[in-house]
Amino acid sequence: MNIEINRINPWVRIIIVNYNSGDYLNKCIKNLLAQTFDDFETVIVDNASTDDSLAALQLDDPRFWIERAGANLGFAAANNLGARGCKASWIATLNPDAFPNETWLESLHAATMKYPETAMFGSTQIMLADPSKLDGCGDVYSFLGMPWRGGYGHPSNSIAKTGETFSPCAAAALYARRAFEDAGGFDESFFCYLEDVDLGFRLRLLGERCIQVHDAVVRHEGSATSGRRSHFTLFHSARNRIWVILKNLPFPLLLLLLPLHIFATAWLLLRVHDKSWRRSTFAGVRSSLANLRSVLQTRSAIQRRRKIGITQVAKALNWNINALRERRSDIRTIP
Repeated sequence: MNIEINRINPWVRIIIVNYNSGDYLNKCIKNLLAQTFDDFETVIVDNASTDDSLAALQLDDPRFWIERAGANLGFAAANNLGARGCKASWIATLNPDAFPNETWLESLHAATMKYPETAMFGSTQIMLADPSKLDGCGDVYSFLGMPWRGGYGHPSNSIAKTGETFSPCAAAALYARRAFEDAGGFDESFFCYLEDVDLGFRLRLLGERCIQVHDAVVRHEGSATSGRRSHFTLFHSARNRIWVILKNLPFPLLLLLLPLHIFATAWLLLRVHDKSWRRSTFAGVRSSLANLRSVLQTRSAIQRRRKIGITQVAKALNWNINALRERRSDIRTIP
């Protein structure tokens, strides 16, 4: 059902993609209702859930409504569906297993006022199961083509101050609607995993940047539906990593770094003794190559629109191999 919104053009539309999220969804909604900043609307895009996550909701607030996708579209396409027809100036993506502190939106709003030329903002993610540890503070992109959530597993009191990072984690991210639409939204072929890194990369190529907001805090479970080590997660992560590289790296960097990514992937395949991990990863690599023609066509369109130079792209990457190994954050001083 759709609930008619009785406010015109709220500041932000929050999109929550639901797929069998159970009690997480209801808790997420309750946290949104407690926000100190209330100029928002929220669409819950349901990917044909078969559990009772929707039935448990009591949506008597006109700022919330449900969009039934009718099938499992995946995270990328479902967010694009949720963004359709948006009139708000900003689009926020929020996972159902991400529970924002009451000042989350207020902090993001303040950041957009302080940095008015910025199109992407990220949140500080704290592990739900262990609040003493970080779930991530912005996505980092290695020169090896291996992205990670910065600071994952590090002490939560080690969070750096607000600064610039490669891209926001879409578990709790904020995008300027005009930039989101200009970039074409999420790449729906990704289905899920790394679609946020891909979007962030494409926005960077268009001259945008990302600010990681220290005080915009959410508690995040992470992979609550799909599982961190499942075939689904490993397959899509391996496939989409290659697609991010092929689509977005300018040719000189692609020529230099693609062989390094191939070497790094081969090293992991040989080093990890878990046969199911290797099978899932190898299947993802094969799938990425099976769709090579389509990916290269997309690459051509992206590179034609690139507004920044190769040096700027290179500077946005993380070139520290130890940072990758230790999943360090990479929050840089804002120019």
